[in-house]
Amino acid sequence: MSEANHSDRIVIDALFSGYTFPNFLDPIKQRAREFEELHPRYRVNVGSFYFQNLAEEISKATLDGRPPTIASYYSGATQLALDTLTPDGRPLWTSVETAIAGRTEILGHPVVLGDIVAAGREFYTIDGSFRAMPVTLSTMHLYTNMTMLRRVGITEVPTTWQGIEEACKLLKELPDGPSHGISWANDGKFFQQAMAHQGALLAGNVNGRNGRATTVDLASPEMLAYVTWWARMHREGHYLYTGKLEDWAGSSKAFSDQQVAFRLSSSFEAPYMAKAGEENGFEAVATPTPYNADIPFAGNWIGGDAIWIADGLDKETEDGALAFMQYLNNPRNAAEWHRVYGSAPVTNAAAELLEREGWYEVHPYHRVATTQLDMIDGSPGSKGAIVGHFAQIQHAMMYAMEDIMGRGADPIERFKAAAAEAERLLDDYGTNCTGTGPRAAHCLLIDS
Repeated sequence: MSEANHSDRIVIDALFSGYTFPNFLDPIKQRAREFEELHPRYRVNVGSFYFQNLAEEISKATLDGRPPTIASYYSGATQLALDTLTPDGRPLWTSVETAIAGRTEILGHPVVLGDIVAAGREFYTIDGSFRAMPVTLSTMHLYTNMTMLRRVGITEVPTTWQGIEEACKLLKELPDGPSHGISWANDGKFFQQAMAHQGALLAGNVNGRNGRATTVDLASPEMLAYVTWWARMHREGHYLYTGKLEDWAGSSKAFSDQQVAFRLSSSFEAPYMAKAGEENGFEAVATPTPYNADIPFAGNWIGGDAIWIADGLDKETEDGALAFMQYLNNPRNAAEWHRVYGSAPVTNAAAELLEREGWYEVHPYHRVATTQLDMIDGSPGSKGAIVGHFAQIQHAMMYAMEDIMGRGADPIERFKAAAAEAERLLDDYGTNCTGTGPRAAHCLLIDS
């Protein structure tokens, strides 16, 4: 664990998920230098691994007796964080809420945990405790070519699957209209979003929140409702299928080229979609993703990362690490992180600061993520699932959808087969990926 070095500085080893954004960690490194100036007794070593390799690297370092003090895991790797063990079999990470222990400030920095936006708070509350502090948040948005919609008499963006389908029927009648109505990547996040919207449980033990999930259900009524709607949209020529898994670039180009009027994609893409509209002569707007009108809206999938803190730290190291986490997420710093990279503001205070300073007035598409992440009813299914082998389980869903669209498989029968495969994958995780000692490489896969 971190301890004072020869100059009596207390070292905080902070590992962050790395992404392909240029100079992604530069703002965090700057915050670390500022924190050191405020607290000369501390040195914050900021390091990173590509997000898909981070869990494996931390597991190896921990077994070698070199665990980090804090680390940020991608949201889809939450079960891997929970299952990272020390050589003597103890969980590496403790709950951030437990470590804060009710304090309102640490080393002079106000505790911001209670101000985390609703979706972030709900997702990272596991077994009744707020386990990790979000540092980056995203969700899915609907991007709409309003110029095209007005041509068919629609003046407001549809909010439901059914409304999207009706709009696509009108668009299809345009003699010089788009080739299809809508497109999105065949990616596991959209299945998760659809389940959260419907408040449906994807996994057992309350989506893995009241103990480890030992069952998973890819053939629930809510999943099949989504799959059959998607399949019908494709069959009737409304959904543009690019023929490739995870083809974010293909759906983006289709929207920019006005081959489609709607696109589902990450909230991170909001400024790029707005720019695509400007450059191609149409008005592009962002709104929350459409939901099943037959079921009340419940919640959202969330992406991004959260910071975990190691258990068993000495008090000075723990206080320094917790204080640094609060400093990263104080209103000014969280607002700046949003401005630089487009992450949804992690705290309500940061969102309010951006509003007061006129950021949202100039960039209205960024306000949508804040609005959408507050749309959560608190039901178990609204919070998203925490599951082992989640990368592989998501691919089971994606391969099933590919077979439906590309090979004409029956949606219900194909997802029943995917459900059986997901159960097998989860059983494998429980058998091979939860004990002490080194983990097999397939146990530590992370999907984007």
